[in-house]
Amino acid sequence: MTEVSRRTLLAGTAGMAGALAGAVGGAAAQQAPAKNAAPPVAGTQSTPAPNPDPTKTASAMQVPSAYRYKVGDVVVTAISDGMRTIPLSDTFVRNQPKDKVNAALKGAFLPENEVPISFTVLLLDIGGRKVLVDTGNGGQAGPVGLVRGTLQDLEIDPASIDQVVISHFHQDHINGLVLADGTPAFPKAQLMVPEKEWAFWMDDGQMSRAPDGLKAGFQNVRRVFKPFEGKVERYAWDKELAPGLKAVGTPGHTPGHTSFELESGFDTLFIQSDLTNLPALFVANPGWHAAFDMDPAAAEAVRRKTYDRLAAERIMVAGYHFPFPGAAFLEKQGDGYRYQPVYWRPVL
Repeated sequence: MTEVSRRTLLAGTAGMAGALAGAVGGAAAQQAPAKNAAPPVAGTQSTPAPNPDPTKTASAMQVPSAYRYKVGDVVVTAISDGMRTIPLSDTFVRNQPKDKVNAALKGAFLPENEVPISFTVLLLDIGGRKVLVDTGNGGQAGPVGLVRGTLQDLEIDPASIDQVVISHFHQDHINGLVLADGTPAFPKAQLMVPEKEWAFWMDDGQMSRAPDGLKAGFQNVRRVFKPFEGKVERYAWDKELAPGLKAVGTPGHTPGHTSFELESGFDTLFIQSDLTNLPALFVANPGWHAAFDMDPAAAEAVRRKTYDRLAAERIMVAGYHFPFPGAAFLEKQGDGYRYQPVYWRPVL
């Protein structure tokens, strides 16, 4: 029987039917599988922790820094690459005074004069095919670069990743493609990038005309993709990249910035990539322009258009820089949107 899409029956459904599951921080650590526990002290007998739900297998339990939920038949694993806290500069929001930004941070119960930025990579299991959406900051000292360690905790061999799909070429999305020695981090994966993003960053003329602050970005792109010469597949917007996963053009943050729409059964997940940053600032105030957006006006226009649709159709959205695990619903509220995180569950 042909599968009926969510879009076909949108008028007759009351929103998404997908069950959400996940774990974050300490709660996940307490309920992690016994295989992740510290080894027993010599001379003692180890007693496995009881499974809080005996109907669930250990493999369904969550692990620290990962959060699993379902979109139709697709298992989505949100993997934290960590979080940075940066000082709030006068120009972090280009078109708002710093005191107004601080007021928004305070209103969200966040410290003033600093900005917490989370990084969340998504691993999609689509019919047994492992698809990684973006790769994180890569191995480096500090509070980021957690993806490979969490994959190990999940007992996922990087060589088992079938496909890596990149949204855009900022370093926190592509640096995880290569190891410290410059070799591919996911050696058997098909690598797919937006053709418009590739055309911009690989253009020597664009690099020569770029302001000094942007030249390092061009150089980093060339460094990261050098091991993949001749092996990078460039995709067009609106192309289906994997079963049910479509590329959606959302330029503004970068010239080829791409989001993704995942459909399975009656469920839809919009993977927004960097459509915006911290929700307390930019979801509530979609007209605020983040310093990271290369074309702020275009970024605002696509953000408003996209969020209006997600709110009206009650589609779940995953944000790369949203607080971990980065999945939420948006509701239209005045000139902005109300951010409603998904409900945490201990098992898939």
